[in-house]
Amino acid sequence: MKREAINALDAPQPRGYSQAVRLENFERLLFVSGQVPVLSGQAIPEDFAAQARQVWLNIDAQLWAAGMGKSDIVKINTYIADRGYLAVNREVRSEYLGALLPASTLVVAELVDSAWLLEIEVVAAQ
Repeated sequence: MKREAINALDAPQPRGYSQAVRLENFERLLFVSGQVPVLSGQAIPEDFAAQARQVWLNIDAQLWAAGMGKSDIVKINTYIADRGYLAVNREVRSEYLGALLPASTLVVAELVDSAWLLEIEVVAAQ
């Protein structure tokens, strides 16, 4: 698969993501539903950083179940409950993604369960 980050010079420059990602010659496309900060025993971590790490673990589980990994992520949609979590979200996301810069959207939104502080969905391709 050929993957190319697109960041037009005459548009805002991204920080920690790509404005667009072009894919060519991919064979598989995976859409992962919004993953929430719930542990397998239905427990929910209390602080935002722990919830964010759990969400990424849940995303990993879905990717691995499909025979993929985090390096296959091409698009991320993140929903957070409060803009006060922006810095911590960026930190945990960078921990998880490293140098990978997929296309990304972040929205501040009311989530279905008030105990959830974020929800993340991804698209992956190989």
